[in-house]
Amino acid sequence: MFTKLLEYNIFNGSKIEFMKYIDKFSKINIVSGNPEVLYNGLDSDLLLKSFTDSNTVIIPDGVGTLLASKIVGMPVKEKIAGIEVMEEIIKKCTEEGKSIYLLGAKQDVLDMCKGNLKKRYPLLKISGSHNGYFDLNNCDSIISDIKFSNPYAIFVAMGAPKQDIFISQNMNKLPCSIFMGVGGSFDVFAGKVRRAPKWMIGLGLEWLYRVIAEPSRIKRLVSIPKFLLKVMTFNKT
Repeated sequence: MFTKLLEYNIFNGSKIEFMKYIDKFSKINIVSGNPEVLYNGLDSDLLLKSFTDSNTVIIPDGVGTLLASKIVGMPVKEKIAGIEVMEEIIKKCTEEGKSIYLLGAKQDVLDMCKGNLKKRYPLLKISGSHNGYFDLNNCDSIISDIKFSNPYAIFVAMGAPKQDIFISQNMNKLPCSIFMGVGGSFDVFAGKVRRAPKWMIGLGLEWLYRVIAEPSRIKRLVSIPKFLLKVMTFNKT
């Protein structure tokens, strides 16, 4: 059920299998394992410990991670996009009457995200929210608000590595059952950013679509060859 990549165990089943698998956890951190996120973990003791914890599950979110799994001879079954897992969890929460907390993005994006989610899922309980513009080392009021809201799931959209650091530092303090860093997903739900057409997603070209839409993202692609080189070097030793 897992592919070993460097220090990490990557879930290698389908998205449907993944959603069933996480049901057994009372507390879980879902990490969208693209090369940028995983490479960040190699340079941080805090993140590496978090990403390899028994309560963390890494999903293969990114073409670079899929390529890496082939390099080590244990290809994952499919790419599992973080935003799709987020929506599956939201559906589950809606059906079971459980609440979510949204943390991150600019205030206007956050407001639009909440509004659109409520339109799509009228019965969804959003117990609280806060934008992503705060000091990670001075956020006691936000921690208190999350504790008071007592959500089942918290989605943190502050980009890597900030969102992963927040979860690493506060997972044991908070009552949430599901923690998930979701990058730019609030922008998608807010309607500010569109996902790639289905045919591009199917061909593993969503990264290309996002670079065309946001040319500034191209510098982040450097993490893919760096990560693959690490995998190839590690695999030879």
